[in-house]
Formats: sequence, C-alpha cells, structure tokens
Amino acid sequence: MNLGDLPRGQLGNFVNRPAFALGLFPAKVQPMKDPLATYLHDHLAGATFAVELLEALSDQHSSAPLGNFARELLIEVEHDRAVLQRLAKELNGDTNILKEAVSWLSEKASRLKLRRQTHSSLGTFETLEALSLGIAGKEALWQTLACLAAQDPRIRQPDYAQLIRRAQEQRAKTEAQRIEAAVTTFSPQPTAR
Repeated sequence: MNLGDLPRGQLGNFVNRPAFALGLFPAKVQPMKDPLATYLHDHLAGATFAVELLEALSDQHSSAPLGNFARELLIEVEHDRAVLQRLAKELNGDTNILKEAVSWLSEKASRLKLRRQTHSSLGTFETLEALSLGIAGKEALWQTLACLAAQDPRIRQPDYAQLIRRAQEQRAKTEAQRIEAAVTTFSPQPTAR
C-alpha cells in the first residue's frame, strides 16, 4: 500500500503524530498530480538514502581506503541530488518532505541492521550492493530524462550525457568495491582446530 492510496485521516497511522504537530510534515499530504514529479521525488528519496549510507560507510571505515571511496562518492552523489532538487523544484516548486523523511527513516533502520550484523563485512557488502543498485537506477533516471527533455522544457537544463557518464563511472567504482567486499565476506574462513 502506498501512502497516497490511504483514505484521508489515516496517514497518521503511519507517520509519527508529534512530527505533524511540530510542523515537520504538512497537515495534509496531497498526492502529486504530475507523474514526472512523482518519479523525480522517488529518485530524490533514493538519493537521500544514498547520502546517508555513504556517510555511515565513511564513518565506519574512516581510516581505510573504503572510507576514502565513500567520501569521494558522497560528494558526487550530493551534487546529483542537488540537480534532482532543482528539477523537482522546477516541476512543482518544492521537494516532497514526506518521501525524504521516509527515506531518512529507512536509512536509520538499515544502519541499525548493519550495526547488529554478526559479521560486519556482510553489512558493508550489503551497503555497497544497495549503493550499486541505486546508482544503476540513477543512470536509468538520467537516460529517461534525456529522452523526455526534448518534449518538456522544464527538464532541459542539465547535461544528461555528463550525468549518465558520471553514473556509469560511479557504478563501476562501486562494483569494484562491492566485489572486493564479497570476496572478504564470503570466502571460507579456516576452521580452528
């Protein structure tokens, strides 16, 4: 079930009521009427999730090469997220706070799960795999927007060819890290005698 499918008044069952009282969420959440805006906001939530995962990865591996990789990728992902925010603003004037908050909460749950893993290398592997899949989705987003830009002046501004190339480079680097983590995580360990 999607939040937009809920009858009015039932959203409070899914979102913390004090958050509404503090003004963190709008009192009435209206579904977006523009499917392209919805698509962009979905990817914006994914970008927020990626930023949080990269920050966690950087913190957990601060003095290791993986931490350096996470910090470098974080800069690029934040730039990509800023492009998405500008596009979303152009389409409907604002970002979807609820989707970004749900993404933020999902990342916090993921971080808790990764901390509780008995094998910390498994959590690292799963984080890298989630990032790799997200980057593949981002590449698909840029390709889709590049096709639509000729018909929709609201999304013509970015250099989609450059964004697609950067996503491909990010994915290649992330896949290299993921494969390295897979070898570490899943290689048989010598048994103690």
